[in-house]
Amino acid sequence: MEPVFPGLLPFCGALVIGILAAHLCTWLKSPLPWMIGPLLATAAACMSGCRLVCPVQGRQAGQWVIGTALGLYFTPAVLKILSAYLGYIAAGVIFALSLGIACAWLLHRITGVDRKTAFFAMAIGGASEMAVQGEQHGAQMDRIAAAHSLRIMLVVIALPFALKFWGVHGLDPFLPATRQVHLPGLAGLILLTACLGYVLQRRQAPNAWVLGPLIMSTGLTACDIQLSALPQWIINGGQLLIGVSLGTRFTPAFLRAAPRYLGGVALCSVAAILLAAGFGFVLAQLSGIHPATAILATSPGGIAEMALTAKTLELGVPIVTAFHVVRMAVLVLVIGPLFSFLSARGFNDTH
Repeated sequence: MEPVFPGLLPFCGALVIGILAAHLCTWLKSPLPWMIGPLLATAAACMSGCRLVCPVQGRQAGQWVIGTALGLYFTPAVLKILSAYLGYIAAGVIFALSLGIACAWLLHRITGVDRKTAFFAMAIGGASEMAVQGEQHGAQMDRIAAAHSLRIMLVVIALPFALKFWGVHGLDPFLPATRQVHLPGLAGLILLTACLGYVLQRRQAPNAWVLGPLIMSTGLTACDIQLSALPQWIINGGQLLIGVSLGTRFTPAFLRAAPRYLGGVALCSVAAILLAAGFGFVLAQLSGIHPATAILATSPGGIAEMALTAKTLELGVPIVTAFHVVRMAVLVLVIGPLFSFLSARGFNDTH
C-alpha cells in the first residue's frame, strides 16, 4: 500500500538534518547558520545517496518569510533614501545583463555547450524563469536549471563567509519599522501577505512568494501601518526551508550529469562573483553606498538569499532588496527579446 504522502519522510529527514546542521553552524559562529548549515548538510547527504526532498511548498513558505520580513524595512524615510539611488540601480541592471552575456560566451568556449543553453544558464535571473524561457528558445532546460542551482550555491557560501571575515557586520544597519511581536497583528500580517503571494502565483508571476509578501509588507510599512514583527523562530524557519530546498537539488545524478559542463559553470560563476564584487566596490565609491552593501546588491545571487544575507549581517537591507527586485523584474521581461536581438547579430552562430 502506497503512503498517503510519499515525500513526507524524505522531507522530515531533510528538516532534521538541516536543524542539526543549523545548530552546529550556530555553535561554530558561522554566518547565516540557519541557511548555510542546512544547505551544505542536505547537499552532502543527497550526493552521498540519501533520499531527501523539499516540496515546492516548502521553498515557497521560506520565500514568504523572507519577503514579509524584508518589507518591514521600507519605511517612508527609507523609501526617500532609495529614490536617490535609482540611477545606480539602473546601472546594476545593465551590468548584470552584460555580465550574463560575457559569462555565456566563456561557458560556451570552455565547455562546448550550445550558445542558447549557455546564454540562459549564465543569465543573472531566477532559475525557473530562465529555464522556461531557455526551453522556449530551444535550449537545454535541465542544464540551465543545474547551472543556476550551482551558481546560487556558490554565491550563498562564498559571500557571507567573505563578508564575515571582512568584519563588516552591522556597519550599514537599517532597522525594521517594528521589532515587537503582536499576535493579532501577526495573524493579520500573515493573512495579507500570504493572500497576495497566492494571487501572484495564480497569475504565474516570477518569484511570487517573495514579491507578493514583499509588496504587501512594504505597502503597509510605507503607510506607517505596523501590525507586528516576525518572531525569530519564523525567520529561522524560513532560512531553514530555503537552505534545504537548495541543498536537496544536489543529487548523485546531478554530479554525474556532464561533469565538464558543471566544472565550466563553477568557473564562470566564480568569475561572475569576483567581477560583480569589483563592480559593487566601484559603485560604492561613486554612490556613497557602503561597499559591503553594494557588493551584496550587485552580486549574482537570488533575491531571497542576498537580502537575507544583508539582513543577518545588518548591511543595507532595503538597498540590497531594491537592487535585486528591479534586476529580476527587468531580466524576466527583456532576457527573451535580448537573446533574439543578439541571435539576429550572430550570437547564436554555431561556428
